Amino acid sequence: MKKGIHPSYGPAVIKCACGNTVRTQSNVSEINVEICSGCHPFYTGKKKIVDSTGRVDRFMKRFEKSKSMQTQKTKKKQVKETKNAKGKSTGKKKQ
Repeated sequence: MKKGIHPSYGPAVIKCACGNTVRTQSNVSEINVEICSGCHPFYTGKKKIVDSTGRVDRFMKRFEKSKSMQTQKTKKKQVKETKNAKGKSTGKKKQ
């Protein structure tokens, strides 16, 4: 290996937002993460929504709005169909 072109490789500490720390080796001495295997829902089995910027709330608002619009469209379609069904006569055409 050529000397002086490779980064230094040494002990590192990975710190999670939950307080969990993991000792490993890396080019960086300290790494901060938001989620780790100690607090991730996949590994813990607990349902937890990780929302640091309000994205989940915005999505839920849009989802509710689209849901209500869909029900309004369905109601309008049903009303239109019932009007068409009532307007049609069951007898023969006049000649």
